Amino acid sequence: MNHQTRYLIFFQYIGTKYSGVVKTLPHQPRRRGVQDHIEDAIRRLKPLNPVSLSISSRTDSGVHALSNSAHFDFQRTIDKPPFSEDILVDALNFHLKAEQISITRAYRVPDDFHARFQALSRTYVYRIAPGLPRPSQLPLMERDMCWNLRHMELDVGAMSEAAATLLGTHDFSSFRAVNSDMPFKNPVKTLDVARIQPGRAFVSEHFHREIPVWELTFQSRSFLYKQVRRMTGALVAVGQGRLSLTKLKDIMEARDSLAYPQNIVAPARGLFLTRVDYRESDLLLSPQTSTGDTQRVTQKLM
Repeated sequence: MNHQTRYLIFFQYIGTKYSGVVKTLPHQPRRRGVQDHIEDAIRRLKPLNPVSLSISSRTDSGVHALSNSAHFDFQRTIDKPPFSEDILVDALNFHLKAEQISITRAYRVPDDFHARFQALSRTYVYRIAPGLPRPSQLPLMERDMCWNLRHMELDVGAMSEAAATLLGTHDFSSFRAVNSDMPFKNPVKTLDVARIQPGRAFVSEHFHREIPVWELTFQSRSFLYKQVRRMTGALVAVGQGRLSLTKLKDIMEARDSLAYPQNIVAPARGLFLTRVDYRESDLLLSPQTSTGDTQRVTQKLM
């Protein structure tokens, strides 16, 4: 039997029309996952082995990615060499051209490489656009790309102070979705980055002025289900004066998802997975990498 080649791919997508990144099951709704479409594209390249994509980072319906990653094995006939990384990227994108999905990079990796378990960190950015009374007043290309808040007033200083309380290693059980399908996942996470900063503003034709955009950035090795959207919702509630810093600390210390206030979870549409980091020494087969255990391979497309 000809040897299989394992590839790591980085890819981006607009999540609005997909059920999420992972594949859908036969009994699930009609909307398909991003994984379904990428696997279809891989099958069009006629592998001898069954196609199975291992996604590094789960995103829900409506959530976007500027850089997610996954690995898969590909076996060609014995008379054909493995695809080069560049040819693989071009071929997959050719078969994905009807979708809002794009492969940005590929690496040949060792046979025991795992895209999920060997990721060093994941970074999410949440975009907020305050000050427009109705979503219809957003530029069309922004309507599914940010959280439109009706009022301008956000106490960014209070939000930054609240974000600082989330930094470090904590039990984040209170920020886990109540209906999580992974209830036994370790709730103790180390949040390395939690900050709010200005993003690129856009012009509203209705008001003939720029609308500010705020970006909340979170980085950790891994997150609980919907943790980022729940942390974002809590920080926005602090910025609006609906949640005090003391109350936020109480929610954290409760270690109970039912302690999280109802109706403040941030919607999916403003959330982007922006990068997944790997150690370069884990990708030694790829000619696109160099040695150095402390360096990282990152795809960041902002």
